[in-house]
Amino acid sequence: MVRNVAIIPARSGSKRIPNKNIMDFMGKPLIAYTIEAALESQIFDDVIVSTDSEKYAQIAVEYGASVPFLRNKYSDDHSTLAEVMLYTIENLDKSYDNFCSLQVSCPLRDFRIIRDAYSFFIKSESSTVLTCFKFGFMNPWWAFKMQDNNRADFLLSNPMQSRSQDNEDLYCPTGAVGFAKVSEFRKYKSFYSENAKFFPIDWKYAVDIDNFEDIEFAASVYNSFQRSEKFAK
Repeated sequence: MVRNVAIIPARSGSKRIPNKNIMDFMGKPLIAYTIEAALESQIFDDVIVSTDSEKYAQIAVEYGASVPFLRNKYSDDHSTLAEVMLYTIENLDKSYDNFCSLQVSCPLRDFRIIRDAYSFFIKSESSTVLTCFKFGFMNPWWAFKMQDNNRADFLLSNPMQSRSQDNEDLYCPTGAVGFAKVSEFRKYKSFYSENAKFFPIDWKYAVDIDNFEDIEFAASVYNSFQRSEKFAK
C-alpha cells in the first residue's frame, strides 16, 4: 500500500510580512487554507506542519494537521525548501513512499489542484512533479534589466522584433504543489531530479503571497472565486 504524507513548511521568522503564515486572510489564518486543502484531497495518510513555533503548531493542530516535532534547524532566511523537506522527512517516526510539499503562501490552491497534480504524478511515473503556470499579459520574452541611464538591457536578443502572439508559451514554476518519491528526493536532494516534470495549473491557483501588495491581489482573486461559486449554484 502506497503511503503519502503532506508536509506544510511554516517558519515563524517572515521578514516582509511578520507572522505571514498565521496572519488573518479572509477570516482565517493563512495556514488554514493549505491544511484544509490537504485534508480535503483525501490522498494523504498524514498532513504535517513543519514549524519552529509553538504558536504556529497550536493553530495547525486546531485546523486538523499534526505537528510531530518543532523544527530546530532550517528556519532562517537562507534555508532552502529542499533542506526543510529532507530534515522533516528524516525526523518523522513513520516511513512514506511519497511526500507533497504545500506552501502556505499559496492559499488559493484547493484540494482539486492537489488531486490533479497527484494523479499526474502517479500516471507519469515521475520522480518529482512541480506545479507551474503559463505567463499571460506579462510577456517574459520582452524582459529586460533597467540600466542606470534608463536604457534597456534585454535578456534575449532582438525581443522587440517579434509579436507577442508569435512567441512560444513560457511557464513559471510555483510552490503551490510539489510531489516527490521519498527515495528519489533523498538521492537528488531537490525537486529538480533527472525525471522531474511539471504540471500546469491556472495562474489564479498559483497566486503567491510574499508582500503586502500580494495580500490585496490574492483577496481580489479569492472574492472572484466566491462570486463564481455563488453564481454557479
